Amino acid sequence: MTASASVTGERADLLQALGTSRHFLRYTVRDLTDENAARRTTVSELCLGGLIKHVTLTERQWVDFVLDGPSAMSGTDEAGTTRWAGGFRMEGGDTLRGLLEAYEEVARRTDELVATLPDLNASHPLPETPWFPPGARWSARQALLHVIAETAQHAGHADIIRESLDGAKSMG
Repeated sequence: MTASASVTGERADLLQALGTSRHFLRYTVRDLTDENAARRTTVSELCLGGLIKHVTLTERQWVDFVLDGPSAMSGTDEAGTTRWAGGFRMEGGDTLRGLLEAYEEVARRTDELVATLPDLNASHPLPETPWFPPGARWSARQALLHVIAETAQHAGHADIIRESLDGAKSMG
Protein backbone atom coordinates (compact mmCIF):
# COMPACT_ATOMS: atom_id res chain seq x y z
CA MET A 1 0.00 0.00 0.00
CA THR A 2 1.36 3.44 -0.91
CA ALA A 3 1.38 6.30 1.53
CA SER A 4 -1.19 8.13 -0.63
CA ALA A 5 -3.68 5.27 -0.17
CA SER A 6 -4.08 6.18 3.51
CA VAL A 7 -4.30 9.97 3.05
CA THR A 8 -7.48 11.77 4.09
CA GLY A 9 -8.88 15.30 4.18
CA GLU A 10 -7.34 18.09 2.15
CA ARG A 11 -4.43 15.96 1.01
CA ALA A 12 -6.78 13.29 -0.32
CA ASP A 13 -8.73 16.01 -2.14
CA LEU A 14 -5.53 17.34 -3.74
CA LEU A 15 -4.48 13.87 -4.81
CA GLN A 16 -7.95 13.08 -6.19
CA ALA A 17 -8.06 16.29 -8.25
CA LEU A 18 -4.57 15.72 -9.61
CA GLY A 19 -5.32 12.05 -10.27
CA THR A 20 -8.42 12.92 -12.29
CA SER A 21 -6.53 15.34 -14.52
CA ARG A 22 -3.66 12.89 -14.93
CA HIS A 23 -6.14 10.18 -15.93
CA PHE A 24 -7.67 12.30 -18.69
CA LEU A 25 -4.25 13.33 -19.99
CA ARG A 26 -3.05 9.71 -20.10
CA TYR A 27 -6.33 8.50 -21.57
CA THR A 28 -6.00 11.00 -24.40
CA VAL A 29 -2.87 9.25 -25.70
CA ARG A 30 -4.36 5.75 -25.57
CA ASP A 31 -3.51 3.46 -28.48
CA LEU A 32 -1.27 6.00 -30.24
CA THR A 33 1.94 5.28 -32.08
CA ASP A 34 5.02 7.37 -31.40
CA GLU A 35 4.54 8.97 -34.81
CA ASN A 36 0.97 10.07 -33.99
CA ALA A 37 1.97 11.22 -30.49
CA ALA A 38 4.61 13.47 -32.10
CA ARG A 39 2.30 14.86 -34.77
CA ARG A 40 1.15 18.49 -34.65
CA THR A 41 -2.52 18.79 -35.61
CA THR A 42 -3.05 22.52 -35.08
CA VAL A 43 -1.07 25.69 -35.79
CA SER A 44 0.37 25.32 -32.30
CA GLU A 45 3.74 23.67 -31.66
CA LEU A 46 1.98 21.28 -29.28
CA CYS A 47 1.75 17.55 -29.83
CA LEU A 48 0.38 14.89 -27.49
CA GLY A 49 3.75 13.42 -26.55
CA GLY A 50 5.08 16.94 -26.01
CA LEU A 51 2.22 17.70 -23.62
CA ILE A 52 3.02 14.58 -21.58
CA LYS A 53 6.67 15.62 -21.56
CA HIS A 54 5.85 19.21 -20.55
CA VAL A 55 3.49 18.22 -17.73
CA THR A 56 6.12 15.77 -16.43
CA LEU A 57 8.81 18.45 -16.40
CA THR A 58 6.47 20.99 -14.83
CA GLU A 59 5.29 18.65 -12.07
CA ARG A 60 8.88 17.59 -11.32
CA GLN A 61 10.00 21.21 -11.15
CA TRP A 62 7.22 22.27 -8.76
CA VAL A 63 7.85 19.30 -6.47
CA ASP A 64 11.52 20.25 -6.48
CA PHE A 65 10.44 23.80 -5.59
CA VAL A 66 8.42 22.51 -2.63
CA LEU A 67 11.46 20.58 -1.42
CA ASP A 68 14.33 22.90 -2.39
CA GLY A 69 12.93 26.38 -2.98
CA PRO A 70 13.48 28.74 -5.89
CA SER A 71 16.75 27.18 -7.01
CA ALA A 72 14.62 24.38 -8.47
CA MET A 73 13.09 26.86 -10.90
CA SER A 74 16.26 27.68 -12.82
CA GLY A 75 15.05 26.08 -16.05
CA THR A 76 18.30 24.20 -16.56
CA ASP A 77 19.41 20.72 -15.64
CA GLU A 78 22.56 19.73 -13.73
CA ALA A 79 24.67 20.19 -16.89
CA GLY A 80 23.28 23.68 -17.48
CA THR A 81 21.17 22.60 -20.47
CA THR A 82 17.88 24.43 -20.89
CA ARG A 83 15.06 22.02 -20.07
CA TRP A 84 12.27 23.94 -21.75
CA ALA A 85 13.70 24.02 -25.28
CA GLY A 86 12.32 20.61 -26.25
CA GLY A 87 9.76 20.36 -23.50
CA PHE A 88 6.71 20.70 -25.72
CA ARG A 89 7.63 18.27 -28.47
CA MET A 90 8.91 14.77 -28.92
CA GLU A 91 12.54 14.76 -29.92
CA GLY A 92 14.99 12.10 -31.08
CA GLY A 93 14.90 9.16 -28.73
CA ASP A 94 11.58 10.12 -27.14
CA THR A 95 8.90 7.45 -27.20
CA LEU A 96 5.37 7.76 -25.93
CA ARG A 97 5.94 4.76 -23.69
CA GLY A 98 9.08 6.32 -22.23
CA LEU A 99 7.33 9.65 -21.68
CA LEU A 100 4.43 7.94 -19.92
CA GLU A 101 6.82 5.95 -17.72
CA ALA A 102 8.63 9.15 -16.74
CA TYR A 103 5.28 10.78 -16.00
CA GLU A 104 4.26 7.86 -13.79
CA GLU A 105 7.53 8.10 -11.87
CA VAL A 106 7.03 11.81 -11.26
CA ALA A 107 3.40 11.20 -10.25
CA ARG A 108 4.47 8.62 -7.65
CA ARG A 109 7.00 11.08 -6.24
CA THR A 110 4.41 13.87 -6.06
CA ASP A 111 1.82 11.62 -4.44
CA GLU A 112 4.37 10.52 -1.83
CA LEU A 113 5.24 14.15 -1.11
CA VAL A 114 1.59 15.13 -0.68
CA ALA A 115 1.11 12.20 1.70
CA THR A 116 4.20 12.84 3.81
CA LEU A 117 5.02 16.56 3.71
CA PRO A 118 4.83 17.79 7.30
CA ASP A 119 3.19 21.12 6.46
CA LEU A 120 1.35 22.22 3.30
CA ASN A 121 1.79 25.82 4.50
CA ALA A 122 5.60 25.62 4.24
CA SER A 123 6.61 28.22 1.67
CA HIS A 124 9.50 29.47 -0.40
CA PRO A 125 10.02 32.71 -2.29
CA LEU A 126 9.19 32.48 -5.95
CA PRO A 127 12.02 33.22 -8.35
CA GLU A 128 12.24 36.74 -9.73
CA THR A 129 10.55 36.55 -13.12
CA PRO A 130 8.17 38.78 -15.07
CA TRP A 131 5.27 36.40 -14.41
CA PHE A 132 5.54 36.27 -10.60
CA PRO A 133 4.89 39.35 -8.45
CA PRO A 134 8.05 40.75 -6.83
CA GLY A 135 8.67 39.23 -3.41
CA ALA A 136 5.91 36.63 -3.75
CA ARG A 137 6.03 33.34 -1.87
CA TRP A 138 4.16 30.14 -2.56
CA SER A 139 3.28 27.47 -0.08
CA ALA A 140 3.48 23.79 -0.91
CA ARG A 141 -0.32 23.92 -1.23
CA GLN A 142 -0.14 26.72 -3.82
CA ALA A 143 2.50 24.85 -5.81
CA LEU A 144 0.35 21.70 -5.78
CA LEU A 145 -2.74 23.66 -6.83
CA HIS A 146 -0.70 25.07 -9.70
CA VAL A 147 0.31 21.55 -10.77
CA ILE A 148 -3.36 20.50 -10.68
CA ALA A 149 -4.40 23.51 -12.78
CA GLU A 150 -1.55 23.01 -15.25
CA THR A 151 -2.38 19.33 -15.66
CA ALA A 152 -6.10 20.02 -16.17
CA GLN A 153 -5.37 22.77 -18.69
CA HIS A 154 -3.06 20.56 -20.71
CA ALA A 155 -5.48 17.62 -20.55
CA GLY A 156 -7.94 19.92 -22.33
CA HIS A 157 -5.32 20.88 -24.90
CA ALA A 158 -4.58 17.18 -25.42
CA ASP A 159 -8.27 16.44 -25.99
CA ILE A 160 -8.41 19.03 -28.79
CA ILE A 161 -5.21 17.73 -30.38
CA ARG A 162 -6.42 14.12 -30.21
CA GLU A 163 -9.78 15.00 -31.72
CA SER A 164 -7.94 16.83 -34.54
CA LEU A 165 -5.67 13.82 -35.01
CA ASP A 166 -8.22 11.05 -35.42
CA GLY A 167 -11.59 12.16 -34.08
CA ALA A 168 -11.19 10.40 -30.72
CA LYS A 169 -12.45 12.32 -27.71
CA SER A 170 -11.33 11.98 -24.12
CA MET A 171 -13.61 14.36 -22.28
CA GLY A 172 -16.62 14.98 -24.45
